[in-house]
Amino acid sequence: MTGIAVAGAAVMLGIASGVLSAVMARRIVTPGARRTDDVRVKTVDLAAGTITLASTADSVLQGDYSFWFSNDRGHAHLGEVLRLTPTQVTRRILRVDHGDLARAERGRFGGYSFLGPWDLGLDFEDVDVPTEIGDAPAWLVPAEEPDGRWVIQVHGRGVARQETLRATPVFREAGFTSLLVSYRNDGEAPRSGDGRYSLGDAEWRDVDAAIAFAVARGATEIVLMGWSMGGAIVLQTATRSTLRDHIVGVVLDSPVIDWADVARFHGGLLGLPAVVSSGALEVLGRRWGGIFTGQTEPIDFRRLDFVTRAAELELPVLLMHSDDDGFVPADGSRSLAGRRPDIVTFLPFAVARHTKLWNYDRDGWNQAITNWLAEIAPTGRTARPDHPAGAVAD
Repeated sequence: MTGIAVAGAAVMLGIASGVLSAVMARRIVTPGARRTDDVRVKTVDLAAGTITLASTADSVLQGDYSFWFSNDRGHAHLGEVLRLTPTQVTRRILRVDHGDLARAERGRFGGYSFLGPWDLGLDFEDVDVPTEIGDAPAWLVPAEEPDGRWVIQVHGRGVARQETLRATPVFREAGFTSLLVSYRNDGEAPRSGDGRYSLGDAEWRDVDAAIAFAVARGATEIVLMGWSMGGAIVLQTATRSTLRDHIVGVVLDSPVIDWADVARFHGGLLGLPAVVSSGALEVLGRRWGGIFTGQTEPIDFRRLDFVTRAAELELPVLLMHSDDDGFVPADGSRSLAGRRPDIVTFLPFAVARHTKLWNYDRDGWNQAITNWLAEIAPTGRTARPDHPAGAVAD
């Protein structure tokens, strides 16, 4: 009886793991989950221009941040930390864009610092990028003196193109026209047939369409910049695009380099055994997995793994990641930088969280991009002899 009981328990455990894997897989590729307001508002003093919040890993960070409150009905911009205790933090209120902050009870921090290019005070154009599934809206911010150099900005999972506005000024100062794009299933661009993320394995085609759009508008040299999942999308574009001869370099902020790392990390946060995380990727990578996830096509995770594929990269890469990211572990970024020091310039952060590197250290972040752009040669394929394109900084 004991052996039967043990066998039965093993079967039940296997079934439970399988169910959890299927649930996790569906969650990974399904857009639209509302983000949680995870910071409690203690007090707001609009007259003094201050707000006191419960202390969290995000709320105590130095720098300037977005603060979405009241279930995204309001948005404010918060600045320097004025007072800090073990349980709460008081910050400067820089502006309230909309909503009644004085009545807010909870909110969440974000890296958005601008809600649209109008906040930058720059000329811009609303454009549509023709993709294979329909027109995808984008913002085009021209260089002061356009000369064919463009940067295409690709936002991350669960956010929108506003995320990338922070990079527009530094690229514009370097002479680049900026194209801030949307892609399938992000809430702005057309929905794919299955309405599911492909984690870069299909979204890259929308960025490829953006390259074609840019070339038609006079782009001759294009830098691709990706944030979080946008990094995975950019790497797919750089290696699969038929227009990759126009790409001269890649900038990555808090990127997904290997989805297996991300799945294991989030499984750990949920207290799930490793077999559940690996099982989720197995579900997503198999055609039969669509029964559980709603996908019409499986995801090729080997093609998305740029630790294993590091040798295939040819372009100069600027890679920036924080060790305390909290969403996308920096392990993959460090591994890629270690494997390809000849082309990868790695700027590590210790305390900046996920995609908030600019917010935490704006000057250092901007300078890293400025220096990197100056180091890659006009063709983007090689560096000046006295400035190697790849270096690992620790």
